[in-house]
Amino acid sequence: MQTVRNPAVAGMFYPANPQELQSVVNDFLTSAQTTEPAPKAIVAPHAGYIYSGPIAASAYARVANAHDTITRVILLGPSHRVPLYGLAICHATEFVTPLGRLPVDQDAIQKILTLPQVKMMDEAHTHEHSLEVHLPFLQSVIDTFSLVPIVVGDATAQEVSEVIEALWGGPETLIVISSDLSHYHDYDTARRMDRETSNAIEKLDLTAIEYDHACGRIPVSGLLEAARHHGLHAKTIDLRNSGDTAGPRDQVVGYGAYIFFQPQ
Repeated sequence: MQTVRNPAVAGMFYPANPQELQSVVNDFLTSAQTTEPAPKAIVAPHAGYIYSGPIAASAYARVANAHDTITRVILLGPSHRVPLYGLAICHATEFVTPLGRLPVDQDAIQKILTLPQVKMMDEAHTHEHSLEVHLPFLQSVIDTFSLVPIVVGDATAQEVSEVIEALWGGPETLIVISSDLSHYHDYDTARRMDRETSNAIEKLDLTAIEYDHACGRIPVSGLLEAARHHGLHAKTIDLRNSGDTAGPRDQVVGYGAYIFFQPQ
């Protein structure tokens, strides 16, 4: 039984050296500084920092404005390596990054483990990057928090939404959905597809997000369902692709950052 989940992609997706990592994250956040209120939920990408770091930072810069209010983060991302039905949690009591250790909220884990679509599956977490790459950002923008890490496999939007609803909480709880957008299209095609996906997210229209529009389509759809129930609005705050950040334009990956908030 694994009680500590150690980094799997440090040195690949982001720097393994703590000082270098903190400097990189701080630079991204400084460039994205804003005075906008912190959202209830965000969607942000999970690629290597050189590609998607600036886009993720645009969401996390807003989270930073509630750095002393948020004490729990519900983090959901798609499974890239292990096929599974439903949603997977793990036995780990801590997740570790080069920036330190994060406690897992055991009460929350036990709560959602009562749902039939949630299972204990350590192997779904061991090498999964979709959750891990968010942790250094979270550690940099929130003072102290516990984590509820959830890997999402083949599930319905309603099954994901039920889990999110069970952990919704108040202003102390932030919900983070990890998702990239379109994959390996040419630059112009990707821009068109990603704009369509962004429009669907802003309309909270989970039926309009196709299979190949977002690798985190299922957790995103679950959030959209919950957002509709709670009367949240969604806003695109950054939309780019790897052709804009650090790659060629013949085959790009799309990245979007979105915030979900209660209208004033």
